[in-house]
Amino acid sequence: MKEAMLYSPLEEGKVKCHLCSHRCVISPSKKGICGVRENREGKLFSLVFGRAISMNVDPIEKKPLFHLLPGSTSFSIATVGCNFRCLQCQNHEISQMPVDEKRIDGSLAPPSKIVSLAKENRCRSISYTYTEPTIYFEYAYETAALASQEGIKNVFVTNGYMTEEALKTIQPYLDGANVDLKSYREKFYKEVCGARLKPVLESLKLMKALGIWVEITTLVIPTLNDSEKELEEIAQFILSLGAEVPWHLSAFYPTYKLINLPRTPAATLHRAREIGLKTGLRYVYCGNIPGQGGEDTFCPHCGRNVIERMGFRVVKNDVAGGECRHCHAKIEGIWA
Repeated sequence: MKEAMLYSPLEEGKVKCHLCSHRCVISPSKKGICGVRENREGKLFSLVFGRAISMNVDPIEKKPLFHLLPGSTSFSIATVGCNFRCLQCQNHEISQMPVDEKRIDGSLAPPSKIVSLAKENRCRSISYTYTEPTIYFEYAYETAALASQEGIKNVFVTNGYMTEEALKTIQPYLDGANVDLKSYREKFYKEVCGARLKPVLESLKLMKALGIWVEITTLVIPTLNDSEKELEEIAQFILSLGAEVPWHLSAFYPTYKLINLPRTPAATLHRAREIGLKTGLRYVYCGNIPGQGGEDTFCPHCGRNVIERMGFRVVKNDVAGGECRHCHAKIEGIWA
């Protein structure tokens, strides 16, 4: 256990957590919504510090991050737990373990070991992913600080539900983030995720203001968030952040508690991509449909294919020093 960051004591031994936008008020001997932060005698503790449930070497494209060191590998870690209750969670075995199974599992791997493993595997970044990194904030924070000293980038793959305090605390060490913008409807966030939309939008605005490289993913679920109107609204919001913000449109496959809906047709994703490009976004991608188009990066100036992908593999990269090799126009991202 490790005493938590970002909480305040209240009367009667209660504490208030300031890590995510639930801002849980936690009574003695109780846990927050995430299931991994517990009030012990008026102090809040993280139950997952240094306890990794998953450690893998992944292509950075798997996050998905297409404009952050493309073609490189990222050492990916997670603990159990999550502050959302998404019905469609593809990693529910670990994200919901503290709630569904009432247990916390994981192997001991302190921050120094994570950084050492990243170096051994020649990974250019560490991704805090698979579950929600906000709920293992102390672990991610200490790891990211060590990684930064070694010249290793740090990436959050997140639902974007962290507080302003949490984001400003991690910002000095956080280079990039892929944020799930799951819907543009409060109803969806409430009924499907157990959360609210507004804090996610505010986090995205703050990330941009703090200079964190941002890419956004929307899992397009038939009948729930696939209307052209909603997709247009998401695209307009992303455009308000900046035309350079990449938007990943990912295909849904029935899983966990959402098995009664069909998988997303490729045609739906291609139509959504058209909407994004028509809105004015420069980089819009289709995911979970490898080989069916929508994976490549095109120069917004000359229109040439500058990064060609097949699944999570880069097969051609014509971006040099952040510029198109053909016309020397700027291609936004982190390239070095």
